[in-house]
Amino acid sequence: MGVDEQTEELPYAGEEFWQNPHEWLARRRESGAVCPMTARRGIPSYLVSGYEQARELLNDPRVSKDSTDVARVITAKVGQDVQGPDFGTLLTRHMLNSDPPAHTRLRKLVNKAFTARTVARLRPRIQEIADSLLDEMAGHEQADLVQAFAEPLPITVICELLGVRIEDRGEFTAWSHTLLSFAAEEESQAVAAGEMQAYLQQLVESKRAEPAEDLLSDLVHASDEGDSLDGDELISMAFLLLIAGHETTVNLIANATFALLRAPGQAEKLRADPSLMPGAVEEFLRFDGPINFATLRYTVEDVEAGGVTIPTDEFLNISLLAANRDPEKFPDPDTLDVTRPPGGHLAFGHGIHYCVGAPLARLEAEIALGSLLKRFPKLSLAVPAEDIVYRPSSLVHGVLALPVRPDGA
Repeated sequence: MGVDEQTEELPYAGEEFWQNPHEWLARRRESGAVCPMTARRGIPSYLVSGYEQARELLNDPRVSKDSTDVARVITAKVGQDVQGPDFGTLLTRHMLNSDPPAHTRLRKLVNKAFTARTVARLRPRIQEIADSLLDEMAGHEQADLVQAFAEPLPITVICELLGVRIEDRGEFTAWSHTLLSFAAEEESQAVAAGEMQAYLQQLVESKRAEPAEDLLSDLVHASDEGDSLDGDELISMAFLLLIAGHETTVNLIANATFALLRAPGQAEKLRADPSLMPGAVEEFLRFDGPINFATLRYTVEDVEAGGVTIPTDEFLNISLLAANRDPEKFPDPDTLDVTRPPGGHLAFGHGIHYCVGAPLARLEAEIALGSLLKRFPKLSLAVPAEDIVYRPSSLVHGVLALPVRPDGA
C-alpha cells in the first residue's frame, strides 16, 4: 500500500520541525525507523530516521535522484497543479540530480578540477579571511555571528575558488536564501532562479573566453578522454558548487558555535587542546549538522527498509539529523562530546552522492571555529538560547541569526 493510500493524518514537516527538529524527529522515530509523513505542498512520502536504514537507502540503486522524472511522480500522487517553482533545466542538470551513468560522468569530470590539492592550498587564505572577519568583530560589543563570520567566510572562499567577483557575494547570498526557504513565495523563487541563471551563463562564457586560475575555468576546460561538460551542465554545476559550497559550511560553523555556547565545558576543552578540533568538527556534524533531509529521492522499485516495504514511485525524506542521533548507533546521542571517537556520521551523505566538497567544509570549519575560540575566550550569547530562530527549510538546518558578545556579558 502506498503512503498516499493511508487514511490517517500524517505528520507534516513544517515550522515545528525546522524550529525543533531533534524533538520532532525523536517523536517520529517512536513510530519506526521508516514511517509515512507529509512533505511540502501536501506530498505524501516516507520519513527515514534510523541510521542503518538511512545509510542503506542513500546508496541503494533502487532509489533515484533523476530530477527529469520527478514531475511525473508528483503528478501521479497529488495532481499536475502541485509542482512547485520551476527553476529550469539550466540550474538542475548537475550531478546531485542524476543517476549513473550520467552521475558517474559528471562526478568524474568535476573531480578532475576539485582535487585534494586544490583544497589544501586554500588553508592560508581561509585563515587570512577568518582573521580579517574576527578583527572586524572585535570592534563591536555585540555582533550577529552568522552575518559577521559564519556566512562571509565560506561565501568568500567559494567565490574566490570559483572565480566569482567578491562584490557579487551579496546577490548570491540573497538568491540562495530565497531558493532554499519554505517561507519564500514561489514567484520570488522563480525570479531568483532566473537572475542566478543569467548571471552564471555570463560567468561561464567569460571563463571560456578568458580562463583564469580558478575552479570554474578548470571545469570549463576539464575533460576526460575527450569528454567535457557542455554549456548547460557547466551552469548547473556552477550553481550546485556555489550553493552547496557555502550553505553547508555557514550552517556548520553557526550550529557548532551555538552548541559550544550552550556547552561551555566543551569549548574549554578545545581551547585547552586545539588538537581536538578535527575530531570535534566530526562531532559537530553529527550532533547538529547543516542538513535536515537529504536532497530529493524516490523509489524506482519496491524497497524494504526497517521492516517496511516502500512501493515504487514513493518519495523518501531521509533525515540526516535523525540518523546522526540514532541511539542504536551513537551512545548518548543528544550529548555534545568533542572527545567522542569520530566517524560514522551521515552529515555529508553516503555512497555515490557523498558531498564532493566535504574536505573543504571540514577545513573551513576547523579554521573558523579554532580561530573564533582562540580570539574570543569570553564569547557568549547576547540573547537567551530559546530566542534563536532557525531557517524555514526542510533541506538546510541552521540559525537565521546568532547574536553574540565577543568579549562576554
